[in-house]
Amino acid sequence: MAFWPFRKRVAAATAPVIERAPRHTPSRVFDEAFLHRLESLYLVSRKIAAGREHAERRSKKIGSGLEFADHRDYTPGDDIRHLDWQVYARTEKMLLRRYEEEEDLVVYFLLDASRSMGMGLGEVTKLDLAIRLAAALGYVALANLDRMCVVPFGDKILERMPPTRGKNQIFKVFRFLEGIEAGGPTSLEEAARKFVHQNKRRGMVVVLSDFYDPKGYETALNVLRYHGYEVLAVHLFDEAELTPEALRGDLSVIDCETGEMKEVTITPRLLAKYREVHARFSDTLRDFCKKSQIGYFKTPIQVPYDDVVLRIFRSGGFLQ
Repeated sequence: MAFWPFRKRVAAATAPVIERAPRHTPSRVFDEAFLHRLESLYLVSRKIAAGREHAERRSKKIGSGLEFADHRDYTPGDDIRHLDWQVYARTEKMLLRRYEEEEDLVVYFLLDASRSMGMGLGEVTKLDLAIRLAAALGYVALANLDRMCVVPFGDKILERMPPTRGKNQIFKVFRFLEGIEAGGPTSLEEAARKFVHQNKRRGMVVVLSDFYDPKGYETALNVLRYHGYEVLAVHLFDEAELTPEALRGDLSVIDCETGEMKEVTITPRLLAKYREVHARFSDTLRDFCKKSQIGYFKTPIQVPYDDVVLRIFRSGGFLQ
């Protein structure tokens, strides 16, 4: 399902076609000021995290760490050094102590680079904001000693940036993000299915998208959730999508996702109905995420990226 802005619009049969050309906007530039802002956001994230029960995000697995987890029955061949002799003295049961081993969290950014993400009427597109959010949130992950990975997608998984670790890798992240361009339709389900089969290591998946997939988003998000990933859906939209006041009269419009053309007559009543459908689409996505225990955050692209990052932090969607 795709909303305004459309890829093309025709005011009349003899009118020229208006099409937005791809471009790099100033919002895509990662300069020294941007890096300084990321460091400030990281410091703020530490203060917010310090006020919560866990200051660092880590996944746990049973291993040879120092924190006790539970017991299991002894079987021939087990290392007797792990026997809990105190339990044996009390119960005469041979039980082995098991411990929790911390491992780095991998934060995956599943970044929608379909054609609809590159559409817009202002200086910043949805893709521009998605890229800056991935850079900012990724920097925080790297600074927390976690690993991050960027996986762009359209109707399939595009060239990806492998998991990387360490703050000094942020420039590698910048170079990768600067090369992402919008194009093609969206297939969230296809991307999600390939993603879970390509990645054996579970972690957090931040889905940055407008969720304008003609086939829907439910199956894709469920695939991620069922395979053990912690999911945060960041829903991006352009305020121009809510009030397409530039559209007037008889028009031929082309859906930017499917290429489907329709003849429409734009009236105030139709625009009101359109805004109602758009609001229902957003509400349905929010309710689905809530029901499925998926983190959900919605923002217009007109909001500065650092304000969006701070709101995500304060909502608890990224820092736990």
